[in-house]
Amino acid sequence: MKKKTYPLIYGGVKQKFARSVVVGDLVFLSGSSGRTMEAGEVSSDKVEEQMIVALDKIKGALEEAGSSLENIVKTTIYLRHVEDYQKMRDTEQEYYRKHAPRLWMSRQPAPLLFLSPSPNLPCWWR
Repeated sequence: MKKKTYPLIYGGVKQKFARSVVVGDLVFLSGSSGRTMEAGEVSSDKVEEQMIVALDKIKGALEEAGSSLENIVKTTIYLRHVEDYQKMRDTEQEYYRKHAPRLWMSRQPAPLLFLSPSPNLPCWWR
């Protein structure tokens, strides 16, 4: 089966892992954080703004690979603070309504969250 890899570049510097890998008709994306592609820096302290940056990167990576947001099957979201969950979820839903209306209307991907109140204590949320 044919495989194509797309590099991840932050601030003009190629990173050690791929932005996405396409195998057959499937597109696998690597982690998309609130870091901007241009500078590689976190865009804001606000979870809503970081979420938009991450979703823009996901949208761009899918389009680069010949797909779209409307083909998303599953997302995994990491949050540092559980209190940010509702802000994150509201931002995600608004983004999908605007950029992937068919996904929004037919089948929203349910996020699997990994909440980590401290770097040494992972927590799981389903």
